[in-house]
Amino acid sequence: MGAAIYDYFTEGEAGHLVVHSSMFEDDEIPVEGLFREFEDMPELERTALELAKGRILDVGAGAGCHTLALRMMGKDSLAIDISPLSVEVMQRRGIDALQVNFYDEAFDQTFDTVLMLMNGTGIIGNMDGIPAFFARLRQILRPEGCVLIDSSDLSYLFEEEDGSIMIDLADDYYGQVDYQMEYNGVIGEPFDWLYLDFESLAFHAEEYGFRAELIAEGDHYDYLAALYLA
Repeated sequence: MGAAIYDYFTEGEAGHLVVHSSMFEDDEIPVEGLFREFEDMPELERTALELAKGRILDVGAGAGCHTLALRMMGKDSLAIDISPLSVEVMQRRGIDALQVNFYDEAFDQTFDTVLMLMNGTGIIGNMDGIPAFFARLRQILRPEGCVLIDSSDLSYLFEEEDGSIMIDLADDYYGQVDYQMEYNGVIGEPFDWLYLDFESLAFHAEEYGFRAELIAEGDHYDYLAALYLA
């Protein structure tokens, strides 16, 4: 993704950024959408940006569209991403950006708002990653702070013609997805990505000393939530 972002920024166009998964057909991410402005963002994203306050951390910032929108609002945001090319593009766009892994404890700053958008629960990876996720949030979130995070409930993929949901409860959680990205013939390493329904998010938040609040719901099983230290 970083290479696609870099090409679009420097050349004004990019090749095909393709997402592979064993669960879905191949999909293509429109790279220009990673440079979208506030007016072009989905309503849930706009709501999150409006709610963000204080010192803000934009996690997995990509091309930096959210941090740029926050800056236009006069808000203070630091963008982080694991991709060196993404970070270079953000810095060249005038964004305060660092190449940092969210889970790297050497990154010891704290924030009033942690912003995790474009399926923010994906960074958890799979259900086994939930304890580490909440432990890390506890380290970086200030006492009165808030995590603004979005995701989708993939149960609709298992809906029968009569409207019932058929999920094998003995199987892995239905929102665990494997992905692999390809750009210009280069295929990245496979990675796990978690879509977490709000009820499960709220349950695990309480389990690890947080409180979850449903802020808004989108048109296609997506939602925006806020997490607070309990």
